Amino acid sequence: MSPRKQTVIITGGNSGLGYECAKEIAKFDKNNNVVIACRNAGKAKKAVDSLILETNNPNITSLELDLSSLESIRGFVHEFSQKDYPPLYALVCNAGVQFIDKTHFTKDGFEATFGVNHLGHFLLANMLLGQITHSGRIVFVSSGTHDPLKKTGMPAPVFVDPKILAYPDQTSSNEAISLIGRRRYTTSKLCNLYFTYELANRINQQTETNITVNAFDPGMMPGTGLAQSYTPFMRFVWKYVLPVLTLFIPNVNTVRQSGKALAALVTDSNHNRTTGKYFEGTKEIKSSELSYNNENRKQLWKASVELSKLNKTETILEVGL
Repeated sequence: MSPRKQTVIITGGNSGLGYECAKEIAKFDKNNNVVIACRNAGKAKKAVDSLILETNNPNITSLELDLSSLESIRGFVHEFSQKDYPPLYALVCNAGVQFIDKTHFTKDGFEATFGVNHLGHFLLANMLLGQITHSGRIVFVSSGTHDPLKKTGMPAPVFVDPKILAYPDQTSSNEAISLIGRRRYTTSKLCNLYFTYELANRINQQTETNITVNAFDPGMMPGTGLAQSYTPFMRFVWKYVLPVLTLFIPNVNTVRQSGKALAALVTDSNHNRTTGKYFEGTKEIKSSELSYNNENRKQLWKASVELSKLNKTETILEVGL
């Protein structure tokens, strides 16, 4: 990163992976201004206060952002642009949800897993793109669960018409809602990769910038808040039993380990020209064969433009292609 003062936005930076990533970036260089984008102002303030104490970097603030609301996302971008922050260097799209108890919906009526994990970040990244510095970075937190060939214990993703992902038919399936919810999660993580690759390509083709776009698999991180809709027993296993696996099984990591790896995709100068790639921790690997389907990624882009009502005044890219 440059020795000049620069800003990094981290969605969901108030806890878990996002918090650890924010901590590493703030410690890396005291010139780094870190903005925690969080929907809960109280939790955000506590995180900011804690991060300042842990890093001795006073340049940590928060702004309210609810990724389940298109209005909130637009409001966040407007508020950020009005603040006297240093130039925006990086956007880390980390926040994510998983629901296995019932179907949840965003404030705009989209199925919440797709709406938050993909669509909210789609709109946010596009709207901030024009404010990111010439050689800035965007990182999307995906997951190895997007790959059907990996034995993650999660159901394989099923990519269909994105408008069906946004507005699923809830009457046509006899499957357990827990299975449906977990599949929605893995599919949203596949969407993160489609968006990563499509955005990287469009930036290369349509702009004169060197903004890089990459995706990150943190591995399984037992103990995080991703299991909030699980049953009490499953939450107990997730919080207290599975963390032991970090000692024995590959790509099962502590939040701190994954947070450091995620931060490196923002701070490491070795990645100055790395774009359109997928990282498992600090290692660049191939994502699933399915994730390289160009037709799917273009279909997702087109539908996402329509669903988010993204218009040509909100992004530096050509939205209609």
